[in-house]
Amino acid sequence: MSGEDGLRTYRGKRDFERTREPSGGQPAEGGGRPRFVVQIHDARRMHFDFRLQVDDVLKSWSVPRGPSGDPGDKRLAVPTEDHPLAYEDFEGVIPKGEYGGGTVIVWDRGTYEPLSHDPQGRPVDFAESLERGHATFRLHGAKLHGDYALTRFRGRDGEDAWLLVRKGPAAKTGHGAPDPRRARSVRTGRTLAQVAADGIER
Repeated sequence: MSGEDGLRTYRGKRDFERTREPSGGQPAEGGGRPRFVVQIHDARRMHFDFRLQVDDVLKSWSVPRGPSGDPGDKRLAVPTEDHPLAYEDFEGVIPKGEYGGGTVIVWDRGTYEPLSHDPQGRPVDFAESLERGHATFRLHGAKLHGDYALTRFRGRDGEDAWLLVRKGPAAKTGHGAPDPRRARSVRTGRTLAQVAADGIER
């Protein structure tokens, strides 16, 4: 599925006359590692949005408790719609009444290395590894570093969900997720409260 086709659900949920969220897709830049971003989203329920660039979209999961650097923490990750690559930079207030209404900050971002292999040790395309339900990758962010895995399972309600887990040794700092209300944006240094007070995307 192309990036444009993959954004139909995203666009169908939003009124871009009201929200400053990016409306269009953009082609992935050639070369270099794919990108990731983690946003804190103070919506109806506070949560972290974990997004990995796969081709021309950001594959996205809602992680209620946020990513952890402790391998013993298994974080629930609920899949959401694909987002445009430009969403990596989005920070601001989504108007009340709009889908996902609330305040968003960019808590972390950077690049990642796909690490998925088949049983014979051969590299597996990252999109294919997600289709199969298990993907491993190494994050190179301002705050998150090291190996992680996303693993799909069938929830009690019969819907697919995922677990986001740190692999290998625990992170040297920041084992658990931060207090979201005290956390600062890696992009602007602002807190959720400061972004909400400004009321506009910068």
